[in-house]
This record gives sequence, C-alpha cells and structure tokens, in this order.
Amino acid sequence: MQAVLEQLGLEAVNDGTWFGATSKADADAPLIESHNPATDELIASVRSTTMEQYEDVIAKAQESFLVWRNIPAPVRGEAVRHIANALRKHKDALGSLVALENGKIKAEGDGEVQEMIDIADFAVGQSRMMYGRTMHSERPQHRMYEQWHPLGIVGTISAFNFPVAVYSWNACIAAICGNVNVWKPSHSTALCAVAVQKIINEALADMDLPPVFFLINGSTSSHELAERFVDDKRVNLISFTGSTWVGRGVGE
Repeated sequence: MQAVLEQLGLEAVNDGTWFGATSKADADAPLIESHNPATDELIASVRSTTMEQYEDVIAKAQESFLVWRNIPAPVRGEAVRHIANALRKHKDALGSLVALENGKIKAEGDGEVQEMIDIADFAVGQSRMMYGRTMHSERPQHRMYEQWHPLGIVGTISAFNFPVAVYSWNACIAAICGNVNVWKPSHSTALCAVAVQKIINEALADMDLPPVFFLINGSTSSHELAERFVDDKRVNLISFTGSTWVGRGVGE
C-alpha cells in the first residue's frame, strides 16, 4: 500500500483543495479519513475544503476561464493529450488505489483508468472537430454562421462507485470546449481524487497554462459545501452522478 501512495505522491495527510497545481491547506479543516473497505485499515487522510477556500476556488476558476476560453481548441486538446499520457504512466498505481479505496478488484480499477485514457484520447480528436455551419442569407453583404462558445465553470459531482472514470468523462470534454472544471468527489474516495489531481498537475506542468482543473472536498459531517456548490449561480453547469433522490435536488 505504501508503495502505491508514494508512486502517486500521496502522504499521510493530503490537501483536498486545489487550484490547478496549487493547493490550499487549513490546519483546522476536518479530515476525511480514507479506509480500505475490505479491512477498514486507514490508507491516508484528506483535508476538507472550508467555505472560505471554496470562495477562493470559484473566484480563481472565473479568472482562469477568461484566459482558457481564448486558447485555441487544438491547444486545449494538446493539454488533454498530455493528461492521457500521464494517466498511461500511472495506470497501474492509480488502478491499485481505486481498488484499495473503493474495494473493486484490481482489474476493475485498471479498467476505470483505461476509461479515463480513452475519453481523453477522444477529446483530443474532438478538439479539432468543433465545426460550425455557414449558411446563405437573403440579405446582401451578410453571412450567417454557427460558432460554439464555452459556458464557463463546469462542476462535476462524482459518486463512490466510479471514483475516477466519471470525472474524466466530464472534465476532458469540458476542457477542450474552453470551460474550466471544479470537481467535488465522493468523500468515500477523496484520496483517488487527490491522486488524479496530482497526475493532471504533473501532465500540465510545462505547458504554461492557467489553472483549468480545480478540486474541492466536502467533509463527512456536513452537506454545506455540496449545497453551496449546486446552488452557486457562478457555476454554469453541474454534472451530477449519484442517487435519484439527491439528483432531484441538484436539478431544482
């Protein structure tokens, strides 16, 4: 277990709030303890996100979006290609962590990471295929055409049963379309989320890009962060995976 944590850059206590490659820690924030569901052994812990930190994340995401949306889509796709390659490099270790924290067999953990790689590869190609139609107009000296515009901040709320794959389906597509992504994972698999964030940070370290992928983690004792997230009008779209009951609330 320790070897897996070391390969992924994880420690006994890990920051759970990330602004791209920069994390923010609050020593007084409640810890989210990650346990192996098969043995109940403590794997590691993650610091939860305070409401003050949440506000900082959203403010920074808004700022980054203004830069990211103007970067050409093929360049955004190149960033996602780097992420795919980093996931290939860390597939074995991340698949092992999914198995440890989620309880899946190793083959299923590896399969989740492969899904991340596959959707990233798909997104790279899609970054060069966001076409718009040009249409004739009855008005002289006029041209009509379609042009796709990014939304802004895309929020992803993922569930325990697919701790990493579902995130990538949303984040990779959102990114190539010019959006920034804020991820709130299940507190049951917070460690997997931190590991993914670190892999993304490694992949984009040399690309001189604004922060695009953000991470927040809610404490196990309160739904305050989640409720603030889904009600926040600055978040332009929420993709939620979870129970029907909670989904109804998110959709209201």
